[in-house]
Amino acid sequence: MASGIGDRAGVTRRESLALASGLALTASGLGAARAQTSGAPVRVGGTLALTGPLAQTGAIHKVVGEIFIAQANKAGGMMGRPIEWVLLDDQSKPDLARTLYERLITVDKVDLLMGPYATANILSAIAVAQRFNKVLVHHTFGIPKLANYDKHFPAWPLGAEPEKTMPAAVYDALASAGKAPKTVAIVTSKFPSVQFIAAGAREVAKQRGITEALYLEFEFGNRDFGPIAARVREANADLLFMGAIGLEASQLLEALDKLNYQPKNHYYVYPTPGPLAASPLGANALAATAYEDLAPLNSSPTAQEFSKLFHAAATSAKLPYAEPDTQAGTSYAAWQMLTQAVNATKSLDDDAIAKYLKTNGADTIVGKYSFGGSNNYGPDLMKVKQVQGGAWNIVWPKETATPGKAIVAK
Repeated sequence: MASGIGDRAGVTRRESLALASGLALTASGLGAARAQTSGAPVRVGGTLALTGPLAQTGAIHKVVGEIFIAQANKAGGMMGRPIEWVLLDDQSKPDLARTLYERLITVDKVDLLMGPYATANILSAIAVAQRFNKVLVHHTFGIPKLANYDKHFPAWPLGAEPEKTMPAAVYDALASAGKAPKTVAIVTSKFPSVQFIAAGAREVAKQRGITEALYLEFEFGNRDFGPIAARVREANADLLFMGAIGLEASQLLEALDKLNYQPKNHYYVYPTPGPLAASPLGANALAATAYEDLAPLNSSPTAQEFSKLFHAAATSAKLPYAEPDTQAGTSYAAWQMLTQAVNATKSLDDDAIAKYLKTNGADTIVGKYSFGGSNNYGPDLMKVKQVQGGAWNIVWPKETATPGKAIVAK
């Protein structure tokens, strides 16, 4: 596994091939996969947060990449050549990500790039891709207005203005149940992407005449949620809207429980899904989603096969949550986008790939992507999901809700 820039910032060619097969050796039969491809491998370089504070989510993207590459190689790879993933560990550090993407291009001489995990790291990778005129497909960029490079292609399907559309979806979902909030308490980590969405929730609330009972920011990495919980309880709003990433949602709910307080309705931007669904405190929690192993999102054969493989691979890798959700689905979509463009153009030329994606978009398990909008963003494909009976269900919009499920609101 990749270590650090001062030691061994990457992996050897043999190690990277193993990395790209890994769990999929038994899932897809890599021996057969290699028999169906020939020639020099197409080398796709990228980084992930394999260590550091973002490593838990970075591990999801690693598993997904391994699954996709094994499947793709079985189906002919890229242009009939096997795909090799040259994966480096950026240690959750944007500055290191920048250095490693430079290395991938100038030293490792990779053919193509795949983006890292997390907004700040992706922004670093975009800057390098722009300097070298390389296409960068990526999967978790949360602030679209900052991505103004014409050869970046996002698989995180937020639309161009998620600070407006995401809060609006939550307010609309509650209103559909006859519980349009009159007051909202907005609490957010200073992690850039969720802070950005939370700030937008303030503006949308103001436009809708919803009273802001609380607005509170805290440092990313905070572990003491007691004082924050006290403020939330005091506000006692109709809706708790939290700019949460990772375990922050669960940590706040635990602190609220110690005060014998449960929010009436509660929404979390990017929470760690497993702990929130498994805890009784997470009952009726709302969050954003682009993919779940639920109808109608998993209706295609490709989605069903991916969900099956991910569950097996995530269980084998001992990930804390073995169900494929937004992180896994959009990561897979990013690999689909890149591979479709290469195979359609029969080229590794970045200009040709970029032109194809801009003109044709991409068909993925998340849906149909297009890149004709502001900063290469297309329609907002995000949905609202809710914990019901200890499991996530899609509840909004109604036409994409899990069959038989509707939002529960107070």
